[in-house]
Amino acid sequence: MALMKILLMEDDIILSEIILEHLESLNYEVSPAYNGVEAEDLAYAKKFDLLLLDVNVPHVDGFIFLKNLRKTGNKTPAIFITSLDSTEDLKLGFDSGCDDYIKKPFDLSELETRINNIKRLYKIERKDKLKISESLYFDKQNLTLIKDDTKIAISKKEAEILEFFILNKDETISINALANTLWSYEDSPSDATIRTYIKNLRKLIGSEYISNIRGVGYRFN
Repeated sequence: MALMKILLMEDDIILSEIILEHLESLNYEVSPAYNGVEAEDLAYAKKFDLLLLDVNVPHVDGFIFLKNLRKTGNKTPAIFITSLDSTEDLKLGFDSGCDDYIKKPFDLSELETRINNIKRLYKIERKDKLKISESLYFDKQNLTLIKDDTKIAISKKEAEILEFFILNKDETISINALANTLWSYEDSPSDATIRTYIKNLRKLIGSEYISNIRGVGYRFN
């Protein structure tokens, strides 16, 4: 199971980056949107576990965005994060279908607490240990391989590559697919760098798990 997926709609770029960085440090997968149209595109293209929505954003405000989403039958839990603090605004928020409402400014610890409450209410759980074989497990949260009860630390990028392989097992994965998925355009690595990461993983877990498909890419068995 993948990490908990969160859609973050916030038009304040600095605040968005602060929230995103904090949530990623808690091992959540966050997709940012800076206006209502971007959020709609993401919400209809991907499945999310939680929506974090500002209200006063360009094009489609948060209240309308969530109300329209609920009309389609989408029941993804939603938390509004907004400077609107009147009783009427609070009523509009809950009438549009939200599960919680945080007034700006707020502490990140408060946001974390409210997310944990949503996870408890909706029984959203992440399985941080992925089984590779009877004697081999991958602990995503702690960036660790557990091999015959021995813990082996791996780098964050090695963990991201391994998780991508596991989630796409038995599929042929190209170097380009790994680069485009796991790196930003600005930080795009060389093919040799990615091959080095994979070579290290094959040494750690066994080459039989990652097949080299010559001229095409790799496959996780």
